[in-house]
Amino acid sequence: MVRAGLTPERLTRAGAELADEVGFDQVTLSALARRFDVKVASLYSHLKNSQELRTRIALFALEELADRAAAALAGRAGKDALAAFADVYRDYAREHPGRYDAARLRLDPETAAASAGVRHARMTRAILRGYDIAEPDQTHAVRMLGSVFHGYVSLELAGGFSHTAVDSQESWAWLLDSLDALLRNQGGQDNEH
Repeated sequence: MVRAGLTPERLTRAGAELADEVGFDQVTLSALARRFDVKVASLYSHLKNSQELRTRIALFALEELADRAAAALAGRAGKDALAAFADVYRDYAREHPGRYDAARLRLDPETAAASAGVRHARMTRAILRGYDIAEPDQTHAVRMLGSVFHGYVSLELAGGFSHTAVDSQESWAWLLDSLDALLRNQGGQDNEH
């Protein structure tokens, strides 16, 4: 019998909240069943397994993050767009660390192509077009920005910057200024490789 009120959407949202509380790696059907005070078997009418739950949380997080990024980018260009975009990722990771981890779950190609991950890539490329960066450098720049943002946020969340007198916000601003200068310098050049 299907327990009243349980739906795949409700379970996904509860799983996302659980991820923020205990870490994405700890999210399982068993943990979710305990949250709703039901037996694991009760969840199988809504979800196939823990992997489906994890994938649903990842898709939920990507969508939520893309919506925030799109709102932050509205009407912005250049460095303002770059900083707004970067801040969305950093703020989201601070507010929702489990969901942030979920957003980086490796998805199968078909699921990834239908996910909000595509929106993230489009927004990043739109920012880079403002710097007049064309292919193949645009792909390199997308990868660089993702690596820098994720690397910084991951180190910051792990406490990696808490042992120096320089505030991490000051370093974040410096990093964004540096990325802006690099992108402005790179843009519009006929780069020979």
